[in-house]
Amino acid sequence: MTLDPEVCWRAFRGRDRRFDGRFFLGVTSTGIYCRPGCPAKLPARQNVRFYASPAAAESAGFRACLRCRPDSAPGSAAWHGTSATVTRALRLIDDGALTHGSLERLAARLGVTSRWLRHLFADQVGASPLEVARSRRAHFARKLLAETPLPVERVALAAGFGGTRRLRDAMQTTFHRSPVALRGRPGARPAASDADGALALRLPARPPFDPRPTLAFLAARALPGVEQVSESSYRRTIALSSGEPAAIELRAAGPAGITLLLPAAAAAELPRLVARATRAFDLEADVRDIAAHLSTDPRLRIALGRRHVRVPGSFDPFETGVRALVGQQVSVAAARTLLGRIVAAHGAPLEQPVGVLTHLFPSPAALAGAALERLGITGTRARALRSFATAVADGTLDLGSFASLDDAVARLTELPGIGDWTAHYLALRALAEPDAFPAGDLHVRRALATHGRVPTERQVLARAESWRPWRAYAVIALWTEGSR
Repeated sequence: MTLDPEVCWRAFRGRDRRFDGRFFLGVTSTGIYCRPGCPAKLPARQNVRFYASPAAAESAGFRACLRCRPDSAPGSAAWHGTSATVTRALRLIDDGALTHGSLERLAARLGVTSRWLRHLFADQVGASPLEVARSRRAHFARKLLAETPLPVERVALAAGFGGTRRLRDAMQTTFHRSPVALRGRPGARPAASDADGALALRLPARPPFDPRPTLAFLAARALPGVEQVSESSYRRTIALSSGEPAAIELRAAGPAGITLLLPAAAAAELPRLVARATRAFDLEADVRDIAAHLSTDPRLRIALGRRHVRVPGSFDPFETGVRALVGQQVSVAAARTLLGRIVAAHGAPLEQPVGVLTHLFPSPAALAGAALERLGITGTRARALRSFATAVADGTLDLGSFASLDDAVARLTELPGIGDWTAHYLALRALAEPDAFPAGDLHVRRALATHGRVPTERQVLARAESWRPWRAYAVIALWTEGSR
């Protein structure tokens, strides 16, 4: 990826935090790299180099600044790359694709060769997929060392290093320090809970951030037994990779972001859970730029008002697909009632309920042969749900391998009962597709009515061309317009 050094230097010299995450600056005289807005003394211009990502700076031999913490900068277009393939690759890397699998397997899931994937990363990220994965594991390990009481051995396992020796090597290479030296002060780390050794991890948000709209959206759709939402937190059950159930909480931490709380037994799942929690609250969105772009449409300017909209994500694509299918042409309240029946009938009950959390959401295998008609679901919709569950259960449909939004919509709509609205809703909520757009949504069409005339789906699509590539945010703005 090409950066204009002079533009970057002016932004850095002015300590302009609006460029935070868009580039990183390496100082040859110190061997340290920083983010825009770093409070350290301004370096000499001739000693400065610019990089598109932390991984690229580290590959060039720089280590992260301990004052501005460039590793904690929220994601950006520069970090995530401009290619849909790179974006999806980074998402799969976050979910552990290169911790538990090979580069060849990752490339196959993306529908490209490993050679081409390496070329895309070199061009758009400035580092190879393996270097990115190594960098992310190292920075994640440092976060665990600084913010949790986990022993070094468990930090190594949670960050995907497999053992303390590999962790020590990575810390020395990346930060020129040992894991013990990177350990935060005891008073600065959240203490383990006396009850279950719960861990707390802070997840930063790109400002400005207000968690309340996302919590309100999730509260209206919370599934009895699976989710619980209050004014300041979102709690839910999840299935760990081992199949064991766990309960986690995402707690609002003011304008800084959220705090992820989970039992110590789930430490090995931290990278995956952090990635999904980040998506659930859309922490990495550059909401200022998105609002500025969408506000060029007079109707969206009214819908947005003074808000900065984020797209509420979900923890599990399969669960979201079931929600979308059940929610076709019914109200949010009606869909929640039907989904509650599905959870009670086919979700695995927890041996020890956690407050009102009593069940896991049903697995694909559990719904593949379920008699859903007995729960008040129509025959056509029940067959569509079983078809979707069967495709996911037997591997015919991999919800993490779509090459693009168009590919996701095309492959999903091949299944019976799934149309454009359902496919785009799943892409919007679960696949983090910023341009997903259920154009036929009745609420959206009514919101765009003029002089009492509700536009057709084709007319909505034509109008929304100018909203690209942020049409998902426009949908959320229209859906939640009256809730502010």
